[in-house]
Amino acid sequence: MGSTYSIKYVRSEGVAPQAELKAATEAILAEIDLQMSTYRDDSLIEQFNRAPAGTCQAMPRGVLDLVRAGNRLHEESQGHFDLTLEPLLDLWGFGPKGQGEAVPDAERLAEVRQRVGQQHLRIEGEQLCKDVDVQVDFNSIAAGYAVDLIVARLGELGVTSYLVEATGELKAAGFKPDGSHWRIGLEAPRDDQRVAQRILQLDGYGISTSGDYRNYFEENGQRYSHTLDPLSGTPVNHKLAAVTVADPSTLRADGLSTLLMVLGPEAGMAFAERNGIAAFFVTREGEGFVTQGTTAFEQLFAAGDEQ
Repeated sequence: MGSTYSIKYVRSEGVAPQAELKAATEAILAEIDLQMSTYRDDSLIEQFNRAPAGTCQAMPRGVLDLVRAGNRLHEESQGHFDLTLEPLLDLWGFGPKGQGEAVPDAERLAEVRQRVGQQHLRIEGEQLCKDVDVQVDFNSIAAGYAVDLIVARLGELGVTSYLVEATGELKAAGFKPDGSHWRIGLEAPRDDQRVAQRILQLDGYGISTSGDYRNYFEENGQRYSHTLDPLSGTPVNHKLAAVTVADPSTLRADGLSTLLMVLGPEAGMAFAERNGIAAFFVTREGEGFVTQGTTAFEQLFAAGDEQ
């Protein structure tokens, strides 16, 4: 995934040796990389992406599970979440094959949008098929999926207390040796320094944050975020700087944080409240930021320390 991972766990009776835990973790990451990476030409999904429209390809269960998870988010949001944005990301300069960040002309944008749309994907048995020359990009949910798989495997190897993180998505459960909860800090969306905005105690929840404050470019005084709206094919243009989602499924938290970032502060908050999502929004107001948690978030983290 072109990033890092970190695992903290409590050694106790029945837990496998560290070398075994590390080997099991790295085997999962290597398999995900070979199946789902858009940064290596030999991955299964890149082979599928190169195949012409009207073709099907046998896929392992993991790939099909991610497509199904993406389909659910796509349907729930009326298309605001989409796994086929890679050509658009490349066009704007944010994707793996991008040619530099710049605003594309309208004609080229319209042309590329013809090759985007999750509705053009379908699963037939154990095959993934495409009706149009779409390209699948799992970057919005693959890290959360990896965390969930690692957590499940560590459980099989006797680990009951852990903090697992991959590319920034994380999940924690159990207690540290001193009996305290695992605690994480939500970072304030500032370009100049790292500041913890809210401290959360975690037990059994995955956490994912999406934001526009690290990956963007500016042209003619306009800021262009790497978060694209699938329905317009252009970067989102609203005041939402970051959104964090907590969910028992880190995969779902990962996808929902992307989805809410696309929807923006008002529509995102309404969607999250309507669906009982634990989400924390950070919105730009002048030179500062305003924060707001959904009802589910505030109930879940009622004891969280404000910073």
